[in-house]
Amino acid sequence: MNRKIGAILVLSLLVAYGGSAEAQATGTTAFNAPYRAFDAHEFGGTLSFPDDGGGVAAEGLYGFGSGKFDIGLRGGVWDPSAGDAIFMAGVNVRQRVLDHSEQFPLDGAVVFGLGAQFIEDATTVIIPVGLSMGRRLDVEDSEVSIVPYVQPTAFLTEGQNRDLDLHFALGIGGDFRLSRMFDARVSVGLGDMQGISISAVWLR
Repeated sequence: MNRKIGAILVLSLLVAYGGSAEAQATGTTAFNAPYRAFDAHEFGGTLSFPDDGGGVAAEGLYGFGSGKFDIGLRGGVWDPSAGDAIFMAGVNVRQRVLDHSEQFPLDGAVVFGLGAQFIEDATTVIIPVGLSMGRRLDVEDSEVSIVPYVQPTAFLTEGQNRDLDLHFALGIGGDFRLSRMFDARVSVGLGDMQGISISAVWLR
């Protein structure tokens, strides 16, 4: 267990260090808690406000899975402050790899994905790999719970000229379970990649 925890911490430090990046498979700052909130599936929407390029990105999302493994589908459009609208689509896969214990207080999940941004004849492919770590905090005598988390993430991107670039980002977020059927989620990108995403998600 100690070796596993040490490897996860080293990965977190390596991934967290770096410069500008897109966040998650579609290129927005919507990060992931270390575990899913739903039993069968979830659906909802996300508004993102990226500092790089400005404007607003709107996405729909749908997630499904079982046990410690789940898949999230996302798609939408980003209207930057200048230039043409950018269409986005992607998929994220999340797998729990660590349960909290007396030796380590956090739960952890590996999050990886594949997505793209489309504008006119140009396409940018995005491949994120991250490690989300956090812990669910239950409110006593209530259905409300909060999951604060951090997600250091590395991104491999391929642009129009097929050039490969490696970027890094650090996401900080919170999932707020307000009822058995509804989550409100907020995540922020720090460092050279800055922005905020807000999601409303219905759970089944």
